Amino acid sequence: EVQLVESGGGLVQAGGSLRLSCAASGDTFDSYTVGWFRQAPGKEREGVSCIRRKDGRTYYADSVEGRFTISRDNAKNTVYLQINSLKPEDTAVYYCAADLIQYGLNSRWRYPNSYTYWGQGTQVTVSS
Repeated sequence: EVQLVESGGGLVQAGGSLRLSCAASGDTFDSYTVGWFRQAPGKEREGVSCIRRKDGRTYYADSVEGRFTISRDNAKNTVYLQINSLKPEDTAVYYCAADLIQYGLNSRWRYPNSYTYWGQGTQVTVSS
């Protein structure tokens, strides 16, 4: 079991950058696949990126490919989401999630019900 805490959100102008952090405590974090999701008001929670346990393979939604980069620092028990070239439509609460899932991620990584553990979220607001 892990506990997740996101940080790094804020208010930024369009074209700016942010780095979100997902810090874990509890179990050995590198044993977990970690996903980043976002949820804008009135919309469903959307998977934006994932980093697989063990081999670190990464996955991205088409809408963020080339602008978002997921990485992990196992020594710090932290997964990061670097967000560049921010757009107003990136405005949302961003959540990280973790699970022991490893296989079938091509079709599963973007779905919230693939993950067991969730953080409380961090707000990202992009002004135009």
